[in-house]
Amino acid sequence: MRNFRQFTGIIEQEGDAYVSLCPELDIASQGDTVEGARNNLIEALELFFEAASPTEIEQRLQNNNIFITQVEVAVG
Repeated sequence: MRNFRQFTGIIEQEGDAYVSLCPELDIASQGDTVEGARNNLIEALELFFEAASPTEIEQRLQNNNIFITQVEVAVG
């Protein structure tokens, strides 16, 4: 039986490509589209969990005090 857990995926455009990042695990990927970058990030995360040792997984997850918010500032 597989366990599922949700992680954050941040995707931003860089030139003609899109870069995706999971900040909780510091894993990144990319794709030609937003959906491609998202799918490639999922694949990278799955590969990480298949290959990483339990110790490495635990160490990376200990640093997951990540907060994503929007802020408003005056410009100009």
